[in-house]
Amino acid sequence: MSQSVLRPLGAVTARRAGRADLVRPRALSTSTYTPKKVVLGESDLVVPEICLGTMTWGQQNSEAEAHEQLSYALDRGVNFLDAAEMYPVPGKEETQGLTEKYIGTWLKGQRREDLIIASKVAGRSERMTYLRDNGVVRVTKADIKEGVDKILQRLGTDYIDLLQIHWPDRYVSLFGAKQYDEAEAWEDAVPFEEQLEGMKEVVEAGKVRHIGVSNETSFGVMEFIKVAEQRPEMPRIISIQNSYSMITRGPYETNLSEVCAKKNCNVGLLAYSPLAGGSLSGKYNEGDVEGARLSLFPGYMSRFRSSLALEAIKEYTALAREHGLTPTELALAWCKSRWFVASTIIGATTMEQLKENIDAFGVDLSEEVLEGVDAINKRYRDPAMF
Repeated sequence: MSQSVLRPLGAVTARRAGRADLVRPRALSTSTYTPKKVVLGESDLVVPEICLGTMTWGQQNSEAEAHEQLSYALDRGVNFLDAAEMYPVPGKEETQGLTEKYIGTWLKGQRREDLIIASKVAGRSERMTYLRDNGVVRVTKADIKEGVDKILQRLGTDYIDLLQIHWPDRYVSLFGAKQYDEAEAWEDAVPFEEQLEGMKEVVEAGKVRHIGVSNETSFGVMEFIKVAEQRPEMPRIISIQNSYSMITRGPYETNLSEVCAKKNCNVGLLAYSPLAGGSLSGKYNEGDVEGARLSLFPGYMSRFRSSLALEAIKEYTALAREHGLTPTELALAWCKSRWFVASTIIGATTMEQLKENIDAFGVDLSEEVLEGVDAINKRYRDPAMF
């Protein structure tokens, strides 16, 4: 085995929790790796370096499978969950809310205080009108209150540990788009002050402990922080959930990392899509895979399957093999190694994937491997950007 990595061995005891009729038998991991704990941003909220993503539950995963993942993750020390009111994905009216409902039925068999539950209220949307009673989805005070109340009802709890704005109410270039176009800016964007006022109301009502943002820019982070500093009664954002992986480095590394650094705004990164929709596992290297997300939903996360992205992924796959790693281990251990990543959000549709994902955080990459990643990045700068 390559000396580039250390693979801890041992055993872990499983727990059967939640609704027993919904939890299937499973094999146990042989790893003893337990996630390290970190303080999230400017707060007293302590979270593990691994966060369990949930967005496939209700679409690709059944309630029983969701419960199995939750119980296994908790056994492994992953007590941090991330959901959203629009989940599962792709967003559809007939499945909307199932993810949080599945968490809620499992939560009935747990001690709520042992878990850190994050969720998200949707940003501006003209498509998901079904999220609001009036058919208008924005980030006004009323939207935030309605969104939070419905989230709490589905989860069956009376508070959310971390509430995030899923994407901005204003125009921004997202999901692979390269360039901000000032001409596209919307004149009626909800002011940052009103958004924080809405957050303040749900925090003061005891429904939310902490707040954060998602799919946000440096400008947005600094505006939220500015309002909170000018008006001390306002809650302060403690986290930013943005896409970050070996093929989507630039947007965060070149400016957000400085803005969010501890000595500056002190906003912790929750890195989502660390496997680039599963692409960095190498499973799409030779084409479509039956039952896999990017094969089931053509066009979804297509940025991760561009020809240039595929070229880069094949090189990362080869680098991993050269050092005795799986592509998944390389991608997730690399994410863990970044100084600005507070917690990495992992997602899985099978128990085998979940086990491999968690175990990957027990791998420490050598300088040789890290230099190899940087060398590939120099040849393929953000290949998932259009």
